[in-house]
Amino acid sequence: MNFQENVCLAEYTTFKIGGPAQYFFNAKTKEELIKAVSAAKEQELPYFVLGGGSNVLVSDEGFEGLVIKVNNETLRLTPQGDCSAVIYAEAGVELKDLVEFSVKEGLTGLEWAAGIPRATVGGAIQTNAGAFDGAMQDIVKKVEVLPDTEIVISALLELKKGDKVAIQKQIDYILNYRETNHPMNLPSVGCIFKNPESAPAAQLIEQSGLKGKTIGQAQISEKHANFIVNLGGAKAEDVCELIKLTKQKVKEKFSIELKEEIKYVGF
Repeated sequence: MNFQENVCLAEYTTFKIGGPAQYFFNAKTKEELIKAVSAAKEQELPYFVLGGGSNVLVSDEGFEGLVIKVNNETLRLTPQGDCSAVIYAEAGVELKDLVEFSVKEGLTGLEWAAGIPRATVGGAIQTNAGAFDGAMQDIVKKVEVLPDTEIVISALLELKKGDKVAIQKQIDYILNYRETNHPMNLPSVGCIFKNPESAPAAQLIEQSGLKGKTIGQAQISEKHANFIVNLGGAKAEDVCELIKLTKQKVKEKFSIELKEEIKYVGF
């Protein structure tokens, strides 16, 4: 197995932030993923399984241990009759490829995932990714995980037959909405905070006067206040300071404790 050393993780995250992994392995198959995790356990080495890097903030110091990049990408269709079909998708399949596959096959249920940057099936299942009144939990039929872990290997996703024109029209609407309302032209990890029950996090942040606030090269987006963007050369420390400030200001103004959606790696 080809383990690399001192691999810069910034290149593997949508934030373009993060120091080096002590060890790094690209798992291109289910078997390689299983072997890599087993090797880490045998060596009592801390490990982290990385999908598309769209929901993580990596420390400036990197990760002391093994980072396993999931790149198993098998994708196939199993018809279930006239009304539905089941897609077998391995954890490393990117959502954009899954969405394109569903459109090609005339299947509806994944339109909400259009335009989510670099997210993978495994990561989307673990976080129950969702948007536009849809979510992974709505379509997941069965999940295969690595024994004694929560690491997703593959999943069966059940979708409904639909009209290709209508499906593409909804996808185009969502892509246009994201382009108009989200800072798609700058590195980010998507929304930083979960939405409280009382109000959207973006609204609370904006009403706290933080829209456009910058620390170092990290900025609370001027387009959407629940995004933090990398203006170029941002450090994880900059992002952490913005998160800390945001939580503080929102709590002071609204007595609401914002909770992060992102995972912290190497902290």
